[in-house]
Amino acid sequence: QVQLAESGGGLVQAGGSLRLSCAASVSGFIIDDMGWYRQAPGTQRELVATVTSGGTTNYADSVKGRFTISRENPKNTVYLQMNSLKPEDTAVYYCNAYGRPPWSAHGMDYRGKGTLVTVSI
Repeated sequence: QVQLAESGGGLVQAGGSLRLSCAASVSGFIIDDMGWYRQAPGTQRELVATVTSGGTTNYADSVKGRFTISRENPKNTVYLQMNSLKPEDTAVYYCNAYGRPPWSAHGMDYRGKGTLVTVSI
């Protein structure tokens, strides 16, 4: 099983920075891809960034050059450094992790409860 706990959200002025963290508590599973999604009021959840266990990253076009995703594999922890924040980045940010048993290539996505990021003008 996998449980995720996000931290680091809050209120920041436009142009500021925040760093989100997500620690995965893992019991008997392996964590493959980890990532961040976000959902603003009245919109669908969207991908922000992902990182594989090997360190390959992927970003939404809207955050490229401003956000950086990283992870510490021994700690099963993923981070999202957010710089040059804009009001349109305001959303609940969710951590996501793909976990599977060691003997199988098949697993499932796990999601945290989310952390609110609010960017003021």
